[in-house]
Amino acid sequence: MREIPVWDVFVRITHWTVAVLVVADLFLLDGEAKAHHWAGYAVLGLVALGLIWGLIGPRFARFSAFPPSLSAARAHLAGLLRGRHELYLSHNPLGALMVYNLWAALIAAGVSGYLMTTAAFFGVEWVEELHETIADWLMVSVALHVAGVVFETRASNVNLVRAMITGRKQIHGPGE
Repeated sequence: MREIPVWDVFVRITHWTVAVLVVADLFLLDGEAKAHHWAGYAVLGLVALGLIWGLIGPRFARFSAFPPSLSAARAHLAGLLRGRHELYLSHNPLGALMVYNLWAALIAAGVSGYLMTTAAFFGVEWVEELHETIADWLMVSVALHVAGVVFETRASNVNLVRAMITGRKQIHGPGE
């Protein structure tokens, strides 16, 4: 078995901090509470830092390591359906699309949430409905993300949760 460093400390800390804040915002904090607002602002800030890190960070944190590609995602899914599994050190093509989806949903939730606090949009029904719809989409996306991690961990025999904690993927060679 080989251990390959993949996720740097910045990626790991921001990932888990965003995860905790999103779970808190979706399930624990009152939507009217200041804590809900501040958690949302913190998520927006962390996503912004993550996007900057995608430009300047180390190899596997860069966007070039997991480009969004519908055709690559379709090919990856077709391979999985045929029983072929390819190992990716960064995100596989489906995982890459999920990362971009999550970032977009987090930004949209944060911006729509902020708009609800402004004089121009306070109490405006369509903004509130938009924010709630995005929050619902975020819950679906998180569930799909977790399911994808479980599936990929089983299919690849690489514990992705462990890798996101330690920063290192344990890659099994043939026969291991």
